[in-house]
Amino acid sequence: MLQLNVKNETSRLRAVVLGSAVNNGPTPTAAEAYDPKSLEHILAGTYPAEADMVNEMEAFNKVFQKYDVKVFRPEMIENYNQIFTRDIGFVIDDMFIKANILPDRERELDAIQYVLDQIDPNKIVRPPEEVHIEGGDVMLWNDYIFIGTYKGSDYKDYITARTNMEGVNYIKALFPHKKVKEFDLVKSKLEARDNALHLDCCFQPVGKNKGIIYKSGFREESDYVFLVKLFGKENLFHITRDEMYNMNSNVFSIDENVVVSEKNFTRLNNWLRDNGFTVEEIPYAEIAKQEGLLRCSTLPLIRD
Repeated sequence: MLQLNVKNETSRLRAVVLGSAVNNGPTPTAAEAYDPKSLEHILAGTYPAEADMVNEMEAFNKVFQKYDVKVFRPEMIENYNQIFTRDIGFVIDDMFIKANILPDRERELDAIQYVLDQIDPNKIVRPPEEVHIEGGDVMLWNDYIFIGTYKGSDYKDYITARTNMEGVNYIKALFPHKKVKEFDLVKSKLEARDNALHLDCCFQPVGKNKGIIYKSGFREESDYVFLVKLFGKENLFHITRDEMYNMNSNVFSIDENVVVSEKNFTRLNNWLRDNGFTVEEIPYAEIAKQEGLLRCSTLPLIRD
């Protein structure tokens, strides 16, 4: 049996579900796009090719092998995008929470059933239907659970609004001993540079006390100020609008001092190295065209 344990974003990783780009299916139509960045590349004819995405994910897999991390991959569904496993579920402490994802993505959960079969069924929960919550919006920081949400009255009109306040309250009830803090995120159906699809698109902790942040991803300045006070301004790397668009905050930590990052994130990678991190650089720019990156492609199961 797998003994789940995830309490933060940066402790030494032992087991993870890494998505797959194999048999990814044809380029979606504009009507099928889930987010403005994918739509942009569909319309421009620059949507990523399967072979390129498979190569990028294999580079990620090699880094996990280098660090002796147990890697699970989803079972292949023909002509289907299975890259972003973070959307379909997430672990808090020793509990696996299945996400209520967009209905036509339900099959992605079936593809990791063989992993779920190795977990104590009492440790797997499925929120009720009115609860919307996706793993990209859920960030663990020891005593804290940070959750990205959208509080606008037009929530239902936004396919980019993925986690609702019912989702926040569900997590509060499930983990009463944790400090649950929600963040109201900026959303756009049309402009990817102004769309924080998930919390990890505008914020992520690294190491023991540092983080990457995009100030304009938060609808309320008080939410941004909360993180500045918690981490200290000197410990936060502030990214630009274009860096947010290129997913600079969506890196992935294998340990407190090891970060996997996209090789083109020059400014960020230099800052990480200057702060004592080992940076494992890999190509991931093609996958980034779907408004997701390294954290989105992973579902950590066990950390120290």
